[in-house]
Amino acid sequence: MAKSDPAFLQNLHQEALKDQEAFFANIATRLGRSKPMQSAPTHSMKGAPAFWEQVDLPLEQRIQLFMSNWQKAGGHTQRLQGMAEAQAFIADFIGKTQAKHLIIQDQTELAELRAGLAAETETDITVWNAGGIDAAAKDELVAKAAGADIGIVAVEHAVAYTGSLVVTSDATRGRSVSLLPTTFIAIIPVDRIRTKLGEVLRPFDGLARKDRPAGIHFISGPSRSADIENDLTIGVHGPGIVYALIIE
Repeated sequence: MAKSDPAFLQNLHQEALKDQEAFFANIATRLGRSKPMQSAPTHSMKGAPAFWEQVDLPLEQRIQLFMSNWQKAGGHTQRLQGMAEAQAFIADFIGKTQAKHLIIQDQTELAELRAGLAAETETDITVWNAGGIDAAAKDELVAKAAGADIGIVAVEHAVAYTGSLVVTSDATRGRSVSLLPTTFIAIIPVDRIRTKLGEVLRPFDGLARKDRPAGIHFISGPSRSADIENDLTIGVHGPGIVYALIIE
């Protein structure tokens, strides 16, 4: 086996260093700097700056900002006066889309809505609550969610600056309800709209491990996926239609 030529390898190394220097010099020029930084810049703070912690938008600004950001991501929003209007809106949506199967989270705040829809529509309604059931019954619930036309969840929070919904999951609150149906409808009591994501996440840090939810999920508009050529497809891995109903 022929031995490597040390001079040849050294020459390759020097050429690689020159290419590296040219690469970083080009980046520095584009950033308006005379030369590349020789060390990482020092940071005077960790995490969000103090002024950001003090930002808290008034309720109306929170609502408007959330709606704007949610719509930019491809979602739909409605402001409604009470759950009776939410029931009327959903019943009308069911009628227009001829939805046959609906799955709804087993939440106290949705009990009245669930009863109203059962009385007003002929849609097959499944209630998700896998607490205490066996694996086969849970699999059946997941299959129901996968075949549902509409999934309804009352979210824990909505975040104005990110246009995101925050939903937690455990045995009684399945993530499949918001993940698998063709259309997802989020019920947002207006007092659950927060300004910043940190307001939502910080309380979870204070929970003991046994009290934490199985999952914390962030939803920002309809499901979307793009290939290497940036061809965007909506609804491949989740709901293609999403509604955020703000209940005032």
